[in-house]
Amino acid sequence: MEIPVIDLTPYVDAVSGKFTCDEHLHPELKSVCLEVSRILRETGALLVRDPRCSTEDNDRFIDMMEKYFEQPAEVKRPHARPQQHYQVGTKPGGIEIPRSLVDLEMQKKMRAMPKDRQPIIPTGPDLRSQYMWRVGPRPSKTRFQELNSEPVIPEGFPEWKKIMDSWGFKLLSTVEAVAEMAAIGFDLPKDSFTNLMKLGPHLLGPTGSDLVSHGEKGAVFAGYHYDINFLTIHYKSRFPGLSIWLRNGEKVEVKVPDGCLLIQAGKELEYLTAGDCMAGMHEVVVTDSTLRAIEAAKKENRSLWRVSSTLFSNVASDAVLKPLGHFAKSSLAENYPPMFAGDYFEKELLVINLKEKDGA
Repeated sequence: MEIPVIDLTPYVDAVSGKFTCDEHLHPELKSVCLEVSRILRETGALLVRDPRCSTEDNDRFIDMMEKYFEQPAEVKRPHARPQQHYQVGTKPGGIEIPRSLVDLEMQKKMRAMPKDRQPIIPTGPDLRSQYMWRVGPRPSKTRFQELNSEPVIPEGFPEWKKIMDSWGFKLLSTVEAVAEMAAIGFDLPKDSFTNLMKLGPHLLGPTGSDLVSHGEKGAVFAGYHYDINFLTIHYKSRFPGLSIWLRNGEKVEVKVPDGCLLIQAGKELEYLTAGDCMAGMHEVVVTDSTLRAIEAAKKENRSLWRVSSTLFSNVASDAVLKPLGHFAKSSLAENYPPMFAGDYFEKELLVINLKEKDGA
């Protein structure tokens, strides 16, 4: 199935200070909100068009990140912050372990899939590198300091902060609009999700995958996994390779239309809806499409680093994760007991090797 594209322009125009609750929303816009929640529920993914996010913005960002990732490993190494769970600064390849490598239940489900829908079962840590840049303010007091750390600015990039902040805030604005629309579509107050996102540890987290060293078909840059945050948003990458699994089990190699953004449901959204909207599974692997893009880039003498234009939005670390509103009455709500979002997040980071065991 094809994922339809939702144009956010009418909603963005309508909510520019003109209404405070969803009862005042025009019926046509309310029907679009119902469509947003339906698509997220049925597929775990959403394609949107937002007039505030342009291809030029994305190109400026990716151009800079290509230059950053192309640097030698020893230049990038000082920007790593393992003591802060790699939640700011650089994360080298070979550190993060895909959950499907250590989750036996997940492996069982993978092997039970039809052959044409199976992911490539990872044999080791992810090959991709990543850079985490905080977007938006953080709380002055928090139980989870490592998740809310100060950003790291690499030397040699005078435009770094301006480009990262500008693009990060634009992507976050898109996520906030979708979060409001989804809340309305799920029959919750429109600010149900965005209130929980205030002062959240939102991260602009571009990945860098070296297609020179690992450009062979089947190379796994990000093994089969779900995202542990609320909603993940991507602008179009210059190299394909991202595949997602819809809720019906169908595997789709993502083709993001020009000028559009892909949004994926994360585990925090699953938690808040008691599993009504499940976190989407995905992987990033070198495919035939990737190989064709590599050949085209070589002919045009372009960078052979695959950079993702990705932002991870999050529930605030000190907020409580629990099913909201009518979802609390779901028969599945007991599978999602109340807990601080920061506790949940650190527990997940431990599994994928980004947080050291206490006392280690």
